[in-house]
Amino acid sequence: MEGLSFHAFQSTSLHLIAMAGTLDILQIQKLLPHRYPFLLVDKVVACEPGASLTALKNVTFNEPFFQGHFPNQPIMPGVLIMEALAQATALLTSQSDDKLGEGAVYYLAGIDNARFKRQVVPGDQLHLHVNYLKHKRHLWSFDCRAEVDGELAASAQIMCAVSVA
Repeated sequence: MEGLSFHAFQSTSLHLIAMAGTLDILQIQKLLPHRYPFLLVDKVVACEPGASLTALKNVTFNEPFFQGHFPNQPIMPGVLIMEALAQATALLTSQSDDKLGEGAVYYLAGIDNARFKRQVVPGDQLHLHVNYLKHKRHLWSFDCRAEVDGELAASAQIMCAVSVA
């Protein structure tokens, strides 16, 4: 994968979710290398390894992207909604294969059929739903959707590539 422009997710711990089904922000930070302002998953509320994961992103007015998108009508950029979903796929992938251990790195490898249906604004709680579709070797595919108050905000099929050190 050298020379390609992928977004990386690195795992330093495995199967934290599988035991409890939930994950707090400190546990998420052990699985993903992202930090504020680019860590876009606040909590995992449900996980069934190899099947699905539901996570939350609390959208606040303090988010740095609202300064420029847009100053008089703050809207969460669609690409950041996709990034939040991609981070959720990395979390589910990390929990779904016993062969993945410490040092596994997760890359955003593709987004297909992205659709945006509702604006996401300060005060919203974004529910990130990730469902496993298939994987072949190091490529994993997921059906993803982001919802606010039960209403679809965005959806896509996202591919996650895994590299094990």
